[in-house]
Amino acid sequence: MRSLLLIVLCLSRYFVSVSAFQLQRSDLLHQSPHSRSSLYFHRHKPRPCSRTVFSAVPPDNDSEKDAVAWLEPIFEDPKKSWCFSLLMATCGALLGPFLDAYHSAFGVLEYNHPIKKVLWGSSEKFAALTTAWWVPELFALAAFLIGWLYILLDNILLEEKTRPLLKDVLIGISLFTFQYWLSGIMFYSEVSRAYILALMSLVATIGFFALDGTMAGFLTSSATAIGGPAIEVVLLWLSSHGWDSGYHYNDTGETGYLPLWACAVYFLGGPANGNLARFFWNLLTEEQVAKKAEPCPVCNDTRRVLCPNCDGVGAYEAMGGTTVNCTSCNGRGFVICRACFDQYDEDPYDIAAIREVVSKMPD
Repeated sequence: MRSLLLIVLCLSRYFVSVSAFQLQRSDLLHQSPHSRSSLYFHRHKPRPCSRTVFSAVPPDNDSEKDAVAWLEPIFEDPKKSWCFSLLMATCGALLGPFLDAYHSAFGVLEYNHPIKKVLWGSSEKFAALTTAWWVPELFALAAFLIGWLYILLDNILLEEKTRPLLKDVLIGISLFTFQYWLSGIMFYSEVSRAYILALMSLVATIGFFALDGTMAGFLTSSATAIGGPAIEVVLLWLSSHGWDSGYHYNDTGETGYLPLWACAVYFLGGPANGNLARFFWNLLTEEQVAKKAEPCPVCNDTRRVLCPNCDGVGAYEAMGGTTVNCTSCNGRGFVICRACFDQYDEDPYDIAAIREVVSKMPD
């Protein structure tokens, strides 16, 4: 118990400092350079040669936008959200019961009416799959919730470490599977629950920092470590009060329902599911970009339009009949298209970078 408290304390102190930095960074990134000087940036509907307009009056609907900004990933593309939800739920329903089967096989818990499948050379006593009819649905819901928590919190906290490689995803799932197996075999070997708690907490901590380490991940994993056992307590209470399809833990542990080391197992479920969620989300996003069918209606995806200052000539006649190069387009006759600028994930205030992009365009 002391080891768990020590680990939680260290994690809390680490993330207090990280969260302070993240919140400050988030505020700065959400503000434009102009808004930092009490000016508010308004972007009008994209049109050819549209210009930026600045006003000292803040937009009326800013508070409404901020209130729903955290839900933006859900509603910006309903088809993508449905596909993501289905992928996460399917993975949870398929993998979860096999992980839970380790605890059934080693006697950690027992179902009142188990469904057993002897697969891959396993025996009747240590069946590869021991579950109940409602377990796949429960794991599907858990994967769905953890996945969306990761995506939403990544969006709110502007996390940078959100593109895990496939090998990272597989390592996370493998470590989570190993933790399930190890906790079961330790219980079967009659190891003290205090030692199981200490080792599971250590594995969860190492796994979290090795696989994730983000504030979004810490919040989600903590919620999982609290919410998961809380849901189990409800199910266990129902099981002890007449629910025929329920289950029970053979060691009710410190809580009277389940041992505390289960919280550490739940905690590592955060990074395992979270990196899988990030991988699926990025995959669906890249597929969406690749399938973009319609080119920009203004520039036809050339990213250039005629300079509005010189009408595409590149020069104009000044006072006295002198011809001078246009300073807006540096005499080239075209400028970058603003109608599709936001599709290229570039900073609209980085003028030097914009000029570099235009300089690489052929005449």
